[in-house]
Order: sequence, then structure tokens, then C-alpha cells
Amino acid sequence: MNAQRVPRHARGAAALAALAVLAGCATLPPGAAAPAGAADPWQNWNRKVFSFNEALDSAVLEPVAQTYRDVVPALARTGVDNVLGNLYDVWSTANHFLQGKVQTGLEMGMRVLANTVFGLGGLLDPATEMGLTRRSEDFGQTLGRWGLGNGPYLVLPVFGPSTLRDTAGLVVDRQASPASLPDSTAASYTVSALELVNARSHLLTTGQLLDQVALDKYSFVRDAYLARRRDALYDGAPPMEAFIDDGADPPEPPASAASSPGR
Repeated sequence: MNAQRVPRHARGAAALAALAVLAGCATLPPGAAAPAGAADPWQNWNRKVFSFNEALDSAVLEPVAQTYRDVVPALARTGVDNVLGNLYDVWSTANHFLQGKVQTGLEMGMRVLANTVFGLGGLLDPATEMGLTRRSEDFGQTLGRWGLGNGPYLVLPVFGPSTLRDTAGLVVDRQASPASLPDSTAASYTVSALELVNARSHLLTTGQLLDQVALDKYSFVRDAYLARRRDALYDGAPPMEAFIDDGADPPEPPASAASSPGR
């Protein structure tokens, strides 16, 4: 995506990694300016890895995702989305509590309970109809809320755009991913492949649009990724300091943000 058995936190991570190349640019907050001084001291290395990831996506991921979307019925794809989303919501709930967001943590917990009990184990999504909105959080955001700075921007082979903080968070996130649930390595890779193909299929149009509008795709993806992560850390309301000094350790989020929705 080592025929050798890998640690549980790393199973399937390689399969999902190339998706981050496009996921990082999928959401640029409206009105957000590109980071003025993006912390990218390893740009020469990052650009080489970015090119490798682009080639991997073009040769493997995009064609497979296109076939998945064309062949698998929409109803089945929606069911896969819902089940995976419900499993992701469990870890998001934990991260809300780890960040001190008690109210939204309780709401996310109710969402998981509703979809698990009334949604046939997550196959359906009645929680959304009940007004329980998904507020996704990951451990990289949790580390940021605890005061850990981004560190330099880093493009990982296969894993795509990241920062030193988000890379540490990814290791923990993968321990709680759907791919960590099966007992066997083969089953873990199967779940990871399903995660990857399902998610990549939703970004087919995004990838085409990026090819058309980005003069320097690397810089566009980097800036969009950093802007998106900054926006997520502060629940959509980053302080002015975060725009002025992108590479600095973030100021402590205001107390009022502790109960505000996540990304």
C-alpha cells in the first residue's frame, strides 16, 4: 500500500495514507487566507514525497475508487459510509472528552448510541434526523488543545500531508480505527482497503477540480491542509495570532470554546 506483521496501530494506515493528499485540500475554510509563513523547512523532501503520492493515487487509488463508485449500488455505499462513520464517531466522542468538551462529548455519545441501537449497528443514520450532528475530532486536535504546537509541515510517504503533531496523533488514531478491530492482519487490511476506497470515491470530483485550479498543487494542498487543521483546532474561530504566526505554538483556546462544536 510488508508481508511482516505490523503493530496494531499501524495496520491499514498505509492503505489510507494516500487519501490524505486530497483530503487535506478538500476543505479550505471560506474566507481563510493561505498561511503567510507556513512552517515548511523540509520542502525539498516534501515535494518529492508529494510527487510519489500523486503518482500512486493516479495509478491505483483513483481508478479503483472510480470502479467502486460505478459498480457498487448507491444504497450499499451509503451503508458502508454509515457503519464506518459510526465507528469513527466513537473515537471522536473520546476526543471531545479529552479536550474538555463535555457537552459536545455527550451529544456525540448520544449519536453513537442512537445509530448503534436504532440504526441497526450503524447501518442507518437516524441520529442525523434526530438533530445529533456529527462533530469529528481526532487526537492531533486533542494534542493541539493541550498546547502542543504544530511543528514543521511534513508530507509522509503514502500518508500524505501532516505536521509533526498530527503524525503523532495519527499513530493514536489508528489504534482506534475500524481496521484495529479485527483479530487478524488480513482482516485489518481488508477493512483499511474498504475505508480507503470508500473515502477516495467521494473525492473524485475534488481531485479533478484541484488539477484545474491549482497552479502549484503542492503549495495549494499544503496551505489548505494547514488552514483546515487550524480551523478545526479552534472550532471554526481561530484567533488572529494563528493567522499571523502559523508556525508558532498555538495560544490556548478560549474557555468558551470548550463547549462549542468540533469540526
